[in-house]
Amino acid sequence: MRMPSLNRSVVAAAAVVAGLLTPAVAQEVFRHTVTGEDLKIMESSQPGGRDTEAVRSFLNTGVNPYTEVKEHLPKGEETFLSACSGCHGHFGEGKIGPGLNDSYWTYPKNKTDKGLFETIYGGAQGMMGPHHDLELDEILTVMAWVRHLYTGPIEEADWLDDEQKRAFTQFAQKHKDDDTACSGQTFERADAANHDVKPEKTAC
Repeated sequence: MRMPSLNRSVVAAAAVVAGLLTPAVAQEVFRHTVTGEDLKIMESSQPGGRDTEAVRSFLNTGVNPYTEVKEHLPKGEETFLSACSGCHGHFGEGKIGPGLNDSYWTYPKNKTDKGLFETIYGGAQGMMGPHHDLELDEILTVMAWVRHLYTGPIEEADWLDDEQKRAFTQFAQKHKDDDTACSGQTFERADAANHDVKPEKTAC
């Protein structure tokens, strides 16, 4: 049974405030997206970035505390551009890999934070290899950036709680109206309809 969205955010916040400040231990069981095998996060992950408050919270709740937290978006964007954009496009529009910025997910479980983490960390089919080369905290910031790129119907954004849904602006509209950049980087983006190439600047 899926926890109501408001309660999910409360649980995530409580896990941070309660300060699970002992070394991080995964209470959730994270499984490979294709095989279902236990990913054994604490045995296979990079030693750095394990003991942040966000990671402790996530390992116990499966909810990403960085979602729509503006100060973490630049780091997520930076890591996404270096580790993910080659296959998924600078804006998650898809290239040789699937798009990540609409409401369709190759693996439906990716609509949940836990599912998206499992697919990123453990890999999936085709060219989607595992990303346990990234620190756990880095993966959470990348996930927050991917969610931030969303352009689909807000009612289908299951990773947002009710308050976040009310405040959320689709990335295309943010990008159109807001000149404040996260990384300040500008990229050429191809228009799929007419193949025009237009410079675009990412924005928070």
